[in-house]
Amino acid sequence: MADNPLRLGLEAERRPDPFTLIIFGATGDLCRRKLLPALYNLALDGWLPEPFLVIGVGRTAWTDDAFRQTAAEAIDRFSRRARDRARWEAFARHLAYVAGDFQDGDTYQRIGQRLTEAPAEAEASRLFYLATPPALYPVVAERLRKSGLHRSDGTGWVRIIVEKPFGHDLESARALNQSLHQVFGEDQLFRIDHYLGKETVQNLLVFRFANGIFEPLWNQQFIDHVQITVAESIGLEGRGGYYESAGALRDMVQNHMLQLLSLIAMEPPATLDADAIRDEKVKVLKALRPLTGHEVNEFTVRGQYQAGVVDGVPVPGYRQEPDVDPQSNTESYVALRLQIDNWRWAGVPFYLRTGKRLARRVSEIAIQFKRPPHRLFAATRAAEMDPNLLAVKIQPDEGMALRFGAKVPGPHIRVRTVNMEFLYGTSFADPAPEAYERLLLDAMWGDSTLFTRKDEVEVAWAFISGILEGWQRYHTPLYFYEAGSWGPGAADDLIARDALRWRRP
Repeated sequence: MADNPLRLGLEAERRPDPFTLIIFGATGDLCRRKLLPALYNLALDGWLPEPFLVIGVGRTAWTDDAFRQTAAEAIDRFSRRARDRARWEAFARHLAYVAGDFQDGDTYQRIGQRLTEAPAEAEASRLFYLATPPALYPVVAERLRKSGLHRSDGTGWVRIIVEKPFGHDLESARALNQSLHQVFGEDQLFRIDHYLGKETVQNLLVFRFANGIFEPLWNQQFIDHVQITVAESIGLEGRGGYYESAGALRDMVQNHMLQLLSLIAMEPPATLDADAIRDEKVKVLKALRPLTGHEVNEFTVRGQYQAGVVDGVPVPGYRQEPDVDPQSNTESYVALRLQIDNWRWAGVPFYLRTGKRLARRVSEIAIQFKRPPHRLFAATRAAEMDPNLLAVKIQPDEGMALRFGAKVPGPHIRVRTVNMEFLYGTSFADPAPEAYERLLLDAMWGDSTLFTRKDEVEVAWAFISGILEGWQRYHTPLYFYEAGSWGPGAADDLIARDALRWRRP
């Protein structure tokens, strides 16, 4: 196995124990695009144990060979590395398939039969992956309980991974937690948020707590404000039915963006233990100032895209998308001004924005520092200097950039803003692993650091549900924006009230 410099010193250089991975929803888009390529790349890097088995479960009447052919096509199309014939044939021998309805008990009997055919070491430990619609999570869990597949013989382990969305609001999230906990303990339950698997997001902990430069400045004395942007240039991509019931606030803010906010704002954990880190993240979410009453209209903006041009291609408006109500009031864009009521962040505004059909695909966290207290260069030829800014770039080019002032060569004092940049793609020889590679490997190890905990999910939903209720009660307006722009003008007004403007990443 080639050493990956991004992992050296951070993880035990060992393979997980032998196991069987059972993927419910193996015929779906998530399995093809993410899970199968991730597993193949883990095999290439030597992270998968011997023996292991992957059982795909779906309604389509495939054979093992048909599943393997689909996996080959998926890896050819979506893997970050090309398929090597010899390595692929070795990997493909570990793939199997069970056809059946997820609500049918016979399906689980067939899964049990395939498990008995697996090597004993692999059969003893099971990792279930629910790549299904959320409504099926409790159904599959209950069927696993009735079939006895949720129990280990004592020599291995049993874990389950569930995808977002984890609930639709606070009440449904609590109900889902309760139904899953009737079958699995919290230590067995891995709620996945793929943003936490991105290298730059993981690097936030290292950047903050392994360096003595920035952490002393990481507070309200030195930081003016923080902007978190998750912009997408794509539209609904055939998911109009889902998006109509979700909207941008549920789809992106409740999970991805609040996770980013909590990592940026958390206090140093006592250890790198999973619960120590997640304890500090929960404290941040609990410290978010609720938006009550008419504050939802003052500190939030809802938007929806209309027809426009993205990347030189004309695109339809949201209401013209398939499976969307022609009079839809669902937001495809949201901007928020949030406050964290604790000692470290008192008075520092956090601005969040996310939307579809924006000018380009980009995700970043921008931490803007306060200006120097004295304008020493005001009487020179130095122009008004931009404040120092640290940009954490999550996608598409993962890395970081620091903006600061420097003197322009010459006999006079002239100051120009310059950038010092670090990019993963150019700083390390090995390509960074995809998020799902890291998260699958952590679940195999039983490391829940990068997965969300029960209380974390519920606290986030409690905050978001308050905004949703306020929007409904106070009839928060919906502003329209042209596809290919950076969102509605009302979002610019939101941040301009603090004499600021959105950063153009």
